[in-house]
Amino acid sequence: MAKKRSTGKGRSARPVPRRKVAPKKKAASLKKAAKAGKATAAKKAVGPSRPPTAVSLHIGLNSVNPANYSGWSGPLKACEADAHDMAALAVVQKMTAATLLTAAATRANTLSAIRKAARALNRGDLFFISYSGHGGQVEDVSGEEDDKLDETWCLFDGQLIDDELYFELSRFREGVRILVLSDSCHSGTAVRAIPPPPPPGTRVKLMPPDIAEKVYQEHRAFYDGLQEQVMKASKSKGLVDPDAALAQVAISGRLANVAAQCVASVLLISGCQDNQTSLDGAHNGAFTEQLLKVWRQGGFTGNYTQFHAKIKGGMPPTQTPNLFQLGPAGTFAKERPFSV
Repeated sequence: MAKKRSTGKGRSARPVPRRKVAPKKKAASLKKAAKAGKATAAKKAVGPSRPPTAVSLHIGLNSVNPANYSGWSGPLKACEADAHDMAALAVVQKMTAATLLTAAATRANTLSAIRKAARALNRGDLFFISYSGHGGQVEDVSGEEDDKLDETWCLFDGQLIDDELYFELSRFREGVRILVLSDSCHSGTAVRAIPPPPPPGTRVKLMPPDIAEKVYQEHRAFYDGLQEQVMKASKSKGLVDPDAALAQVAISGRLANVAAQCVASVLLISGCQDNQTSLDGAHNGAFTEQLLKVWRQGGFTGNYTQFHAKIKGGMPPTQTPNLFQLGPAGTFAKERPFSV
């Protein structure tokens, strides 16, 4: 008869021996487990890897609706071609491109397209928007402009105020890259002054100041209401108007006030400073023509900062393209232009 193991009080049961593991195998096993844990944590942080999504919107207006501009139609020649050429560039760069030309370039269509992109894009994605047409101004009611004027894009049935555009860009998610090309007057953001007379025999992308004042007075309630809506929405999000922030940067030399307003990475390359005029052309606007020349159908290999400098170097002294960043765009500015 086999002996029973004693389990009485005061005596512990004999421990079951563990299987010995060689020190090297044990270390390798622990290292493998740690590596797997880090990989899982990283995957949870950034989500599944995927190629970036890139969409673009190209707006070109050869005229506007006189009914919305006090009888002024603002005829231009090359703006639709600018939009077509920017869309063709975007397609070659593997973007999904859309165009809004003249009568289709309404406020509703433009805002709808921007908001659709804001809903769809995530970190690492790209939104490229170009505008070619007249620039205008309306009186500033939010109090952030030194010259008491807000700059606008003249869309077919009404103006899109810069406050509105900046607010729409602030709605994009963190990490989205946004490139804005604006071939129009009042597109620089740095200086607020009436541009000098254009060279004789040229067409400029500027709504005449007397027309701008007349349009504003006839539709004052509409444009004032837009600014007030944006101001109210911005305050609810804790935002400050980017133009006001840029004014502070000009004084202090600090970028913190601008970068804090937008979580997306935004680069704007404009056709001229706000005290200059952007010229229309036979096929392309002067700014778009020079941009395409520098791009060389993809032959340009520098970054956005170098791209802007090269474009600027080929322009006449009466038209100086501007570059500014909104949000955390420092890394974006170092990328090759139009890279998805």
